[in-house]
Amino acid sequence: MKNYGRQGGIKKVMLGMEVLLDGHLEWIQDKRVGLITNHTGVSSDLESSIDLLYNHPEVELTALYGPEHGIRGDREAGDYVESYIDKKTGLPVYSLYGPTWKPTEEMLEDIDVLLFDIQDIGSNVYTYIYTLGFAMEAAAEHDKQLIVLDRPNPIGGTKVEGPVRSEDAVSFMGRFLLPVRHGMTIGELAVMWNHEYSMGVDLKVAKLNGWRRNMCFFDTGLPWVMTSPNIPTESTAYLYTGTELLDDTSLSTGLGTTRPFELVGAPWIDSEALADEMRNRSILGVKFRPAYFTPMFGKYEGELVAGVQVHMVNPARVDLVFLGLNLVDAMRDQNPDKFEMMESYTNLIGDTDVPEMIKKNMPVDRIIASWQEVLYEWIKGVRNKYLMYPPFPAGSKPYRPKGVLGISPLDLTASPGQNTTLTVKGYDKHGKKLEIDPHLIDWTVTNDIGYVENGTFHAVKEGKTQITAIYGKYKANRKAIVSSIYK
Repeated sequence: MKNYGRQGGIKKVMLGMEVLLDGHLEWIQDKRVGLITNHTGVSSDLESSIDLLYNHPEVELTALYGPEHGIRGDREAGDYVESYIDKKTGLPVYSLYGPTWKPTEEMLEDIDVLLFDIQDIGSNVYTYIYTLGFAMEAAAEHDKQLIVLDRPNPIGGTKVEGPVRSEDAVSFMGRFLLPVRHGMTIGELAVMWNHEYSMGVDLKVAKLNGWRRNMCFFDTGLPWVMTSPNIPTESTAYLYTGTELLDDTSLSTGLGTTRPFELVGAPWIDSEALADEMRNRSILGVKFRPAYFTPMFGKYEGELVAGVQVHMVNPARVDLVFLGLNLVDAMRDQNPDKFEMMESYTNLIGDTDVPEMIKKNMPVDRIIASWQEVLYEWIKGVRNKYLMYPPFPAGSKPYRPKGVLGISPLDLTASPGQNTTLTVKGYDKHGKKLEIDPHLIDWTVTNDIGYVENGTFHAVKEGKTQITAIYGKYKANRKAIVSSIYK
């Protein structure tokens, strides 16, 4: 058995893949395994998860699945990654970005269990976590087990910031309603989504060994692998959640430079004045210096851009959303006529009211205060129930596995008079599949816009509703919209 827990005599965090192979190999023995991964799927010794599984004598790896940037990380953001045969292993590689976000039945026909091993960076506008969400939905629909091989949240697991995404601000990067900075690992996210969205996935998490919520990536002892072409360093990964909030405006986030999300500005900025202003705003954990840069591609390609470089001093103290909005506010104030904001900013920030607040020059503190009550309710009532790693927030206990009931489909829309078949599946706390008698399911539909009979939802009139299925001690909810636009 390989000891993944130490390197050079220094204790470090043990990754989910290593925990699986060292202590839970029985989870995947005698099963056909599919792996969702990319270049970040490496061990603490930088061995590829693909190679570790493919070369393991007791593992049958049969398929690979790649998110945005592909399994080797060789595609730019937003590029279509087609399906193909991996030259090194000869295995099929299926794309989970572009035309096909969710694994299809055909993609899953040669596997029994899906593994997810990708490094996230803690922001709600980073696509990898939504690749996980779609994989969970497919696993539920096609009766495949899903195992998340957990990895650290590189910006820590204690701070939670930003508005909880509104249902009116949902895109691919907002399919599940999270705040800008969620403060969770991918394993915790998967468990939360499985319960809160009644997905009914046969889910396991290979937990981290030695990770604590108050750790940043700098503290883990693990090597950093750039998560995507524009996240080259640990500092970039940390700052992204804050400085990405300059995107979808006329400001530059430094894309096209060697320091994306650290260098920010615009051609019309007074660099010295901006640095002075940011220093005066008492933003903890970072420092600012005047900076000039010429992007090699993207926004302001070939133009001299003035701004600041954000230097990380104490990651644990930085409020990233506060940082990002203050940068937007200070640069807009220098020349309001040249500051522009795209309509897509609503999807970026996740709140329909914030863009107008920014345009009206509302103080940053007031903008942040506008969402704090809803954020607090989400933290206490939802997030904190699914935390697996200490130290735990006051009044919270570690998540303990419990049974789950799910309703498919996850997205339920219909027009009046239309019927939709509902499928109910579930697992007990030990992962054993529930043998469900459909006749014993108790269904309710709110707002009198339809009814469920023999497992079929009958839409009657327009409106929003919540459909609830109760089976013994298990309960599942599914939101539905009935509208003539779905004809």
